Amino acid sequence: MTFQKLVICASMAIGVSALATVPAQAGTLTSATIGGTAASDYLVYDSNATNTFTVANTSENVQKVLDGNAANPTGNVELRASTEGVGFDFTKNTSLTGQIGGKNITLSSLTEADWFSTGSGISKTYGANNFANTWFKQFANAAGLTANTIPSAYNTFFDIKGFERSSDPNISYVNQNDITGDIKIGLAGHLNLKEYYAPLLGPIGSLLKNGFQASEVVKVTYNDKTDFLYSFSATASNLKEVTDGKSHSGNYEVSIKGVPPTAVPEPSVILGLLGAAGVFATQRKFKKASI
Repeated sequence: MTFQKLVICASMAIGVSALATVPAQAGTLTSATIGGTAASDYLVYDSNATNTFTVANTSENVQKVLDGNAANPTGNVELRASTEGVGFDFTKNTSLTGQIGGKNITLSSLTEADWFSTGSGISKTYGANNFANTWFKQFANAAGLTANTIPSAYNTFFDIKGFERSSDPNISYVNQNDITGDIKIGLAGHLNLKEYYAPLLGPIGSLLKNGFQASEVVKVTYNDKTDFLYSFSATASNLKEVTDGKSHSGNYEVSIKGVPPTAVPEPSVILGLLGAAGVFATQRKFKKASI
């Protein structure tokens, strides 16, 4: 009897120990589809060990390029790719929708209303109570601009369609920690954004801090909540877009709190419980045989 109890305890302890030491797994976005009011306005970039390059806009390629992580960002999907083009319609969006951890998630480009809505209308002026002003002040601080230059910088940024340029996020991965539920999203961008903006901003460009970093903005809807996500800190992706040699060189990771997926017992736990059940069954047979 004592030996049987020891076997039972050992089997259960092994199973529970295995569960306690299981590392956090990363779930990825599945069933990825492109939509929105400008559903055809996107680009898919695959990658090799050095460069990113465009590939065909197929559902298979969209899913394939989203399999990276912070340590190894790979290709990406650029939403609303025509933001810098002539005649761009800033009222439309392109979205990437899929499932992660059994829940729907939508990542979208931004529209004029997302940036400039005040709750009672659209205002594009500096100082308005809208997301554009909130974000630009953070952008300007990250760029090293002083407070007295921010109003004129805002107007210059607006004139060069800077808000449009910041509205086409390049999604490189969407991963979820299966234990905490945290969802991390990779945004491909420039590791040194001064290289991109200095030639566009005229005199303001010379005031930008060398090597400053800022991602584009992505609109994320998950679990009935919508957030605008962005970052001012990048890690090197060790990749460069093949045509300009600068894009996609930085990986900006943003995150939201997600709902942890329903836990599934590890095989070792199941085996431990089956082992315990087997000992109990043997014990019952032994008692019957002894009567």
